Amino acid sequence: MKIAILSRDGSLFSCRRLREAAEAGRHSVDIIDPLSCYMNINCAAPSVHYQGRRLAPYDAVIPRIGTAITFYGTAVLRQFEMLGSYALNNSAAITRARDKLHSLQLLAKEGIDLPVTGFADSPDDTGDLIEMVGGAPLVVKLVEGTQGIGVVLAETPQAAKSVIDAFRGLKAQFLVQEYVHEAQGRDIRCLVIGNQVVAAIERQAQPGDFRSNLHRGGTAHRVVITPAERAIAIKAVATLGLEIAGVDILRAERGPLVMEVNASPGLEGVETATGIDIAGMMIRHIEQHGQRRLLSAPSR
Repeated sequence: MKIAILSRDGSLFSCRRLREAAEAGRHSVDIIDPLSCYMNINCAAPSVHYQGRRLAPYDAVIPRIGTAITFYGTAVLRQFEMLGSYALNNSAAITRARDKLHSLQLLAKEGIDLPVTGFADSPDDTGDLIEMVGGAPLVVKLVEGTQGIGVVLAETPQAAKSVIDAFRGLKAQFLVQEYVHEAQGRDIRCLVIGNQVVAAIERQAQPGDFRSNLHRGGTAHRVVITPAERAIAIKAVATLGLEIAGVDILRAERGPLVMEVNASPGLEGVETATGIDIAGMMIRHIEQHGQRRLLSAPSR
């Protein structure tokens, strides 16, 4: 198969592993910077151009699109979809997952347990917003934040009001979320491919921090998950229409709570902690589903 990896940086661990896994399967691979693509959008002969040339069709596309370029990156991915490429996570599902508010609303609608979450633009009563999610301590996080950036723990009502006012002053969209004490700076990252959890790690925040993200200095080790955690991770991914995702779960006294669904999960932390060849599994998923689609599609 001819495979394209959409990424701004082919030297990143995840891109390198995906290239290695694809080449081990005797597939040809190109890493393409989506921001350098330009598109001809028409019904007769749509195309994608890159580095001064029109790209030949790809059988499959692996999107590794950063949060900062979601809008244009998914537009490029849609163009490849128009040309008949199989996308490992389609553009609509990625857009859905990247909108934190929308994704949480969809998960809640399907009965998936979440931390109590509030969203507001210019609340008339900030105190009532704080009490709505159970009071302080609470977590305030930017809707567009990633890798733990823009996530603040407010330990008192006054601190919460100050953080909320600061975010409002920046005209930033934010969520206010209950702080799950019993998690103690830990969460579970479940890596889902298709309808299976293929790996799970527990991430622990560094001392003095509550954010367990590995990019913020957290540590990780392999963990055995419960049937309830497995079921909620699979359901969350299916609800957003994704084929591969990292599902972040908090272990609360009332049961597992889905904190976030990541449509472009990093591979380094989970592969290092578990020793599982996640990149190879992703390529085999593409082989299975992409080949099936190729066989049923009209000739190009």
